Formats: sequence, C-alpha cells, structure tokens
Amino acid sequence: MKKSFLTIVALVAITVSSFAQKQVSSKTHLKFFSTTPAEDIEANNYKAISTLDTSTGDLVFSVPMQSFEFEKALMQEHFNSKKFLNTKANPKAKLKAKLVNLDNVKFNTDGSYTANVEGDLTINGVTKPINEKVTFKIEGGKINLTSKFNLTLADYEVAFKKGKPSTNIAKTVEVTVEANF
Repeated sequence: MKKSFLTIVALVAITVSSFAQKQVSSKTHLKFFSTTPAEDIEANNYKAISTLDTSTGDLVFSVPMQSFEFEKALMQEHFNSKKFLNTKANPKAKLKAKLVNLDNVKFNTDGSYTANVEGDLTINGVTKPINEKVTFKIEGGKINLTSKFNLTLADYEVAFKKGKPSTNIAKTVEVTVEANF
C-alpha cells in the first residue's frame, strides 16, 4: 500500500514538473513595418498565442492574420483581400521552431540571453525555413522573448501585382515579436 502511494506521488511530481517546462503566452505582440517613399505602414497584432518548452527548446507561434490592426481601414482591407494575403483562405500564420543553442539560455537564472531559432514559418499557405536570433530576458521567473527580423513578402507569395497598393508597400517588411511567458 505504501509502495503504491509513493509511486502515485512520484508520478504526480514528475507530471507537475513537466508541465512547468511548457510555457504559454497569450501576451504576444507582433508588429510589421513597411516604409516606402509613398508612405509608412505599421500593423499590430495582440491576438497571437505562443508556446515555449524550456526543456526541449520547441517554440510555436499561431497568429490570426485578420487580427492585424492598421491606422487606416483601407490598409486593413487591402491586407486581408484575395489580392494580397487572402486571410479568409489562410486565416493563420504559424511558426514551428526550435532553439538550436538551448544550453545558452538559463531559464531559471535572471539575465539576458541570445539564442538562435530555426524552423518553418507558414504565411499565406506557403512554408519556408527560417533562422533568426531571439533575445530572452529572464526576471523573477518570468520569460520575455523579443526578436526583430526582415521578411521578404514575395517568399510567401504576398504581393500586389499592380495599382497603388503595389507602390505603397515595401518588398521587405520589418517584423518585431514580443512574447511574455
């Protein structure tokens, strides 16, 4: 009887500790910025969900594309249209990646750590490999992830073929990511 009880306690302890290693953030902010001689365009999305497994380095972001907010309603309409991102057909962007230098990040020790992320980014139904730097700031058990990188829209078959929008958006946009776990 004692042996059974100890086995159950051990299993519960192992299960609880494994759950503690997978962090989920609903406090994720993505921003993209485009600059051209015609205008600057910025969009923000606060509806993304991200998960980080601190024991394996697995990192996943799920981004509802229709949740990007623009300064002008017409920009948002163009962004979601069939001619650009067709967000009805492709409602989410997704990153499935892994920290390749996981040992460099001490998730249990306050500090700032740089890591490399490699994986697959899917936008507009197109999946491409991605390799970017991320910074982790650990403070009081809280994990903050930030990254900034450039994304070439044509790589994901995103482009206006003609008309005013084609000259108003840059071919490469700056993407900023922040997630608080």
